[in-house]
Amino acid sequence: MTTIDALPGWTPDHLDSLEGKTYLITGTTAGAGYEATRILLSKGAKVVMLNRSAEKSADAVSRLKQEFGTDADVSSVRMDLADLASVRAAGEEILATVPRIDALICNAAIAQVPSQKLTVDGFESQLGTNHFGHFVLAGMLFDRIDESHGRIVVVASLGYMMGLKTIKFDDMNWDNDYNANSAYSQSKLAQMMFAYELQDRVKAAGKNVEVYVCHPGSSATSLIKTSGSLAMRFTFYLMTLSPLVQSAEKGAYPEVMCATADGLEQRALYGPTGRREWVGPVGKGTLKPYAYDKAVMQQLWTRSEQATGFHWNVA
Repeated sequence: MTTIDALPGWTPDHLDSLEGKTYLITGTTAGAGYEATRILLSKGAKVVMLNRSAEKSADAVSRLKQEFGTDADVSSVRMDLADLASVRAAGEEILATVPRIDALICNAAIAQVPSQKLTVDGFESQLGTNHFGHFVLAGMLFDRIDESHGRIVVVASLGYMMGLKTIKFDDMNWDNDYNANSAYSQSKLAQMMFAYELQDRVKAAGKNVEVYVCHPGSSATSLIKTSGSLAMRFTFYLMTLSPLVQSAEKGAYPEVMCATADGLEQRALYGPTGRREWVGPVGKGTLKPYAYDKAVMQQLWTRSEQATGFHWNVA
């Protein structure tokens, strides 16, 4: 496998055969998750897609088999990240049916929810979906990933810089002064802090799991139109007509790179390195120090365990 040090900008052309490897990806019916699935399948990998809609998953599998042939090893497990019972059920199904996990790519997300909504478990919807759901899923699959000497890839967002730059522990549900941008920013910062704290715990325990954080830049995915307001969707549509937005396929490059490439740094943020780090060649980008504030990361881990009722045993 080619190392990132040798690459001026990572592309799928740098991938070798991935036959025999298995990748799990959340949120694959459209956008970067679907494109990541396409890239991995094109190199002979097995991909298990984790999506909320069984109907959309079946359609995605059908399209992928049309493109890559009926022998393409792609399947799906239904999972709603906003419902921890669904996450736990999916985790149990995966452990019973998927013997090897080379990488879990935490790609699915919702964004810019215009007014406060709560998940069935009582969490602010963006935090519940983007962070708590993935926290439990990764925890359930951690030992299987460790056995496979695999990776966990957290797909973050430059939106982590839009908000408070720390976790609002006294009001994580934004019951007071809810703001779509700030709540989204909080959820993506939480994902990053979870990943960086997990890196520390893995190192301390001597486990065989690598953890990477990336972002897709400004890409023409379905993220905003899935959950954003009408005004936000229209604004993003106008942006897609400019050079500041790249294709969903290019938006998938960072997560595929983090799932496969050698020579990556773990305490880093990978994504486009061009203008504003929104578009351009994929590589190591700018990471703000508050994203790995140790005291906040530790507190978030504890609060995440308490909120979800899922207690990790990394050691």
